[in-house]
Amino acid sequence: MRVVEEAAIASARTMGEGDREKSGRVAVQAMRAAFEQMPIRSEIVIGEGERDKVPMLYIGEKVGAEPVPGITFPEVDIAVDPLEGTNLCALGTPNAIAVLAASENGGLLHAPDCYMENIIAGPACRGSLDLDAPVEENLKEIARCMDRRVQDLVVVVLDRPRHAKLIEEIRATGARIRLIPDGDLSAGIAVAVRGAGVHAVMGTGGASEGVITAAAIRCLHGAMVGRLVVDTPELEKRILTMGIRDPRRIYSARDLAPRAQHCIRRHRGYRWRAVARGPLLWAGLPHAFAGDDDGVEQSALRRHRAHGNTAGPARHPALLNDTPGASACADAGGDGDRRGGLGSPKTPDSQRAGSVGGDSGGPGCNRG
Repeated sequence: MRVVEEAAIASARTMGEGDREKSGRVAVQAMRAAFEQMPIRSEIVIGEGERDKVPMLYIGEKVGAEPVPGITFPEVDIAVDPLEGTNLCALGTPNAIAVLAASENGGLLHAPDCYMENIIAGPACRGSLDLDAPVEENLKEIARCMDRRVQDLVVVVLDRPRHAKLIEEIRATGARIRLIPDGDLSAGIAVAVRGAGVHAVMGTGGASEGVITAAAIRCLHGAMVGRLVVDTPELEKRILTMGIRDPRRIYSARDLAPRAQHCIRRHRGYRWRAVARGPLLWAGLPHAFAGDDDGVEQSALRRHRAHGNTAGPARHPALLNDTPGASACADAGGDGDRRGGLGSPKTPDSQRAGSVGGDSGGPGCNRG
């Protein structure tokens, strides 16, 4: 968890600066440095690219703390995306995430740098998706599994020219579409979470993102099928060297990540609010902090006060803020606010009623 926290915090500092390369670079550097403190023997099986194209977190790189005599560290395969959605972070828009999936040796598909066509849906649709079936047939099956009409479905599609025909076919069924500019990994996770407001992801995305998504889908008991897009002789040779014998094979989430454990940290506003809150950057806290629960937040508060800050974050509003007027609210809208927030004053109900709430319409944030 600490590895993705460090990447999320580092990139959150660059949010809205308009420099996507800087956002990605600081995330990679922070994640790589965090790996040096981890007592593991790991290999990056899915990373930032091939060894000759990127300086760190490349495919095949060994990461982990220095060996200690007499102690055997566990061997782990790692798939990372230090900042999925660099454009989103640079522009200050929601749904950029830092993500890591881990497994025993051989527990993640060694995917080449290519595209993967896939369909992703929630737990009710397990065993019902078919990549070779028409779009209309798949949507009817998803609607049947979810006990609703096709017209009630919301399908997430990456806004790319290659998806023009797919978009046309989805709209012809009466289903609605949510086009996203980036962040198909976060969309894939969102469809497996009840209440996220989206029901399926269809289209073609990166194969590496597909494997990481599969690890998350397995943890969320969702449904996923995918197939590599092998369309050049060079790519055919590449997949053979990686041990993939059938380029047309259709993979399930279990095939892509048979023994994966998934850890995800969102660092910026998650408008679908499917996974976790992002960092709360408190004034006076030397290192920004990203927390999910009260216990972890209390740990951050102790660090905050250890540096001579006797006041709680109620007097140090969050620097990240999506909600105008809610000076101390983190942007995800609700989770921390419903608890009253870390360090929030005991505000009477009469005053609380006029405060600004998160996007869920829940109680307002009263930490300011």
